[in-house]
Amino acid sequence: LMGLVYIASVTASASATVEFTTGIDATYNEYQFHFVNMHPATNGARVQFGVNAVGQTGFNETITSTFFYAYHREDDSSIALSYVTSFDQAQGTGYQTISAGTANDADQADAGVLTLYAPSSTTYVKHFVARANTSNSSDFSLNSHAAGYINTTAAIDEISFKFNSGNIDAGTIHMYGVG
Repeated sequence: LMGLVYIASVTASASATVEFTTGIDATYNEYQFHFVNMHPATNGARVQFGVNAVGQTGFNETITSTFFYAYHREDDSSIALSYVTSFDQAQGTGYQTISAGTANDADQADAGVLTLYAPSSTTYVKHFVARANTSNSSDFSLNSHAAGYINTTAAIDEISFKFNSGNIDAGTIHMYGVG
């Protein structure tokens, strides 16, 4: 029977990034990062992540990904399912977007889960999937889906989260191994 094994948490408070630089190793074949009540300082900011291979810096490993979301406006005036080409990457080295346009109103935030598969493999690329729900800056509920792979056969041992603009005003990210 598989279950989540708690490893660590980081709570942001006006932080540029939240980083896990220890704890990702060969102990587990799957790691989950649960981000809870991520509140941006900048209205409309998006949660993103980047990773480092062992011995590397910059959180700029090459990623190929896809991104889409479903949304529903608060006043029921608009609903849709949209593929967002500007949030995906084709062999890009930037941080990967995993949520869309979080509002910075006091009652709005973002929450979700990023799963990273086999980060310690030195044979295969590293796959990931992310799902987030956002209280959007235009009063939409957005359910975002991102997936792809980190195009390196080197082991991944560090991960960084940030908003694409401004600081993380508040929020907590929990890291779990799946065992």
